[in-house]
Amino acid sequence: MKTVINLFHPNYQYSQVNRAMVDAVKDKIEVRNLAELYPDFNIDIEKEQQVMANADRIVLQFPLQWYSTPALLKHWEDQVFTYGWAYGSQGNTLQDKQLLIAVTVGADNYGRDGFVKYTVDELLRPLQATSRLIGMKYMKPFVVMGASSISNAELKNVGPSYSKYLNDETIPVLGDFE
Repeated sequence: MKTVINLFHPNYQYSQVNRAMVDAVKDKIEVRNLAELYPDFNIDIEKEQQVMANADRIVLQFPLQWYSTPALLKHWEDQVFTYGWAYGSQGNTLQDKQLLIAVTVGADNYGRDGFVKYTVDELLRPLQATSRLIGMKYMKPFVVMGASSISNAELKNVGPSYSKYLNDETIPVLGDFE
C-alpha cells in the first residue's frame, strides 16, 4: 500500500512534535512538505493530482490553527480536489482511497469539560465531510494533544506511535458521525 504524507506546517522548523513524527517515518514513507513546495501558494495542480492518484493512502499532517486547518491546506484542497477529478459524475479518482489525518494540537483542553468545549474530532468534521464527498475512506485520525507543552518523555513516544499508526492495516474507517 503506497502512502504519501502531505505536511502542511507553516512553521515546521519550530515544531518539535511534527519533526519527531516526520523523522520517524521519512525513510519508509514519502513525506512532502507543502509549505516548502508552495511558499507562494501557487499550487501545481496537475502534479498534486498525479501524486494523489498514485497513492493508496493520503495523509494530511498539520497543526490545528484557530480550530481549523492551516491556510495552505485549505487552499490546496480548493485547488486539487476539483470537480470532474475528485467529485462530480466523472470525478472518481480518489474513490476508495484512504484519507488519514495526523494533527497536532497545542493545547490539551478540548472537549465538553475543557476550555474549548469542542472535541478535536468535531473540529475535523469538514475534512470528514470532504472525504465523503470525494469518495475517500476517512480513517480514525492520529491526534497529538498538548503539543506546545509536551514533555521530553511524551515526545520520545510520538514518533514510534506515528510510525505504528501509519503501518497499521486495520485503522478503523469512521462513519458519518463517528
